[in-house]
Order: sequence, then C-alpha cells, then structure tokens
Amino acid sequence: MNKVILIGRLARDPELRTTPSNLSVATFSIAVSRPFNSQGGTPETDFINCVVWRRQAENLAKYCRKGSQIAVEGRIQTRNYTAQDGSKRYVTEVMCDNITFLGTKNDNQGSANPFVDNNYQAPMEPSEMPTTDISEDPFKDFGEEITLSDDDLPF
Repeated sequence: MNKVILIGRLARDPELRTTPSNLSVATFSIAVSRPFNSQGGTPETDFINCVVWRRQAENLAKYCRKGSQIAVEGRIQTRNYTAQDGSKRYVTEVMCDNITFLGTKNDNQGSANPFVDNNYQAPMEPSEMPTTDISEDPFKDFGEEITLSDDDLPF
C-alpha cells in the first residue's frame, strides 16, 4: 500500500502550469516538522516536493501562499530523467489526491482566513441549555384526544 498523509506549511508559493492538453498542474514543497529535535535541541524539518492536478491545482495556486498550512493526502512516486549535462537524476515526490486548506501563516496573529468560520460558537453545555416548562400539556393545541385500544396496536 502506498499512502501518504502530511500536514505542514507551504515552503514556497505553488507553481501553476498548464499542459499542452490543457490540464492544470501545480508543483509545491511542503515543510513538515519532525517529531523530535536534533542533538543541539533545534527542531528539524523535511521539505517534501508535491504535485497536484486539475481543479485542486488551480485552487491551491489561487488561495494558498508560502506559509499556508495544508494537509496533503496522496502517494509517493519516483521517476528519473537525464539532465542536460548527461547525468541521471532521480526525483521522489508526493502525487496528491486530496488537499485540505488548514490556515494561513498569520492565523496565530488573528488575521482573517477565508477557510475558517470566525463566528463559530461551541455547542452549549447541557446545564446551559434552555428548558421547557412541562407543567401544562404540550399537546393541548393538537386537537381532540385519540383513544387507542389494544386491538389497534400491531404487536
């Protein structure tokens, strides 16, 4: 199984291109922090090359910039080519199937983010929920009383 899920920040602005067959493709690098620090105590980061196609490529280029936080889901793909100097080059990159926009670089400083609902209110605690007075019949406005016998029940 070849499955990759990454969360990180764009290391540079996405580069959007169009193929001769008119397909959009964006290439970008995502900076992903390692879960540990180096021996010197400094955090370490991996810069991972990614590719996304079609509408997601267009949306990424339109809405995200260097520093935007994204989640990437896809697969690792390797390829090789011969450079102009005749040397053989190897490339490993993530072919993205799904990208989720998580935030911008300035979100921690309170800037506006078009992907976050700033008017969100957390659900109420049960103790804060309004209660209904049940001292009177809540069905009084539904008309006449209906009487059922045991013969009317299907069980």
